Amino acid sequence: MKKATLRLENGMEFHGYSFGCTKAVSGEVVFNTSMVGYPEQLTDATYSGQILCLTYPLVGNYGVPSEELLAENLSLNLESDRIHPNGLVIFDYCEDYSNWEAVKSLEQWMTEQGLTGIYGIDTRELTKILRDKGAMKGTILPEGAEMPQEAVKATPADVCCKEVITYAAKPAQDVENANGSKAATTEGKKVVVVDCGVKHSIIRGLLARGAEVIRVPFDYDFTSLEFDGVYVSNGPGCPCDCEVTIDNLKKVLDGDKPVFGLGLGYLLVAKAAGCETMKLARPHRSSNQPVRKEGSNRTYITAQNVACTVKPSSIPAGWDAYFTNLNDGAVDGIKHRTKPFAGAQFNPEVCVGSAENITLIDEFISKL
Repeated sequence: MKKATLRLENGMEFHGYSFGCTKAVSGEVVFNTSMVGYPEQLTDATYSGQILCLTYPLVGNYGVPSEELLAENLSLNLESDRIHPNGLVIFDYCEDYSNWEAVKSLEQWMTEQGLTGIYGIDTRELTKILRDKGAMKGTILPEGAEMPQEAVKATPADVCCKEVITYAAKPAQDVENANGSKAATTEGKKVVVVDCGVKHSIIRGLLARGAEVIRVPFDYDFTSLEFDGVYVSNGPGCPCDCEVTIDNLKKVLDGDKPVFGLGLGYLLVAKAAGCETMKLARPHRSSNQPVRKEGSNRTYITAQNVACTVKPSSIPAGWDAYFTNLNDGAVDGIKHRTKPFAGAQFNPEVCVGSAENITLIDEFISKL
């Protein structure tokens, strides 16, 4: 049991024990409140360059599933082909895992991929500090390790695919929503996925609904391609890192083909539409953010890891708020009144989390 320290930029320190890789790391410290799903969270590119704190007290008890690929650069079980955070913070690590899908322990996986972890600290207290104080940098310093250089904030360029990848359409599967209704499907339609750090479950979800997926780097000019709709993915960084993407989206918004943006992709669609963005007083860093669909009493419990939102007064004519966060009133989605353009701040979970939110994929598919 090697000692380690988590040191925050405000001078606070949490003392625990090192596991996984033993190199010192730094990054923005964020948290996730999910009870399960650490393999998916660790492979979510949105957390790239960050130190992730999991609030559920026991982690590692069901190991890690296979890293098998379904197709080129497309994971069968995870959200990408590698771990993205710089560090992992938990309360208690379970060495003895048990699950029929597990092929290795969490610590073995972390060691293989160079992820530094610390356990044995009060993650509830840490989460309250992050919730109340907002974004805060930190360092995980295993005993005997040298202080690391300050982490550089990740951008889509660090995590996106490097060339165009096409996933051939397959017969649509019988996919059900959480309420038991059959999900929307399409045959013979082509969807461009603008990869800002796309969750692979999104691509799998589109393929399961019968679409052909053309995955392009975030700064690729896809407007000359043949396609029926555009899906702009989640990812790290901010819209200021993606001016080329915004310019490409402006061209698409001049037409009538369906466009949907998720997470960072939502902010890019909003900027292309003419909206301004603003920092949240308290970033949305949890899996239980309540969001109401405007014009209804329908509320979704959503997973988010965002620090920015759309400035309400900047929403241009012809566009409306689509979703509103019930915690702080933030605009968590916008949509066009007459054209099939929309975006949402939260993840349409399709593997771990609120499975009901895959209806956003279905709404997009139904408009192709």
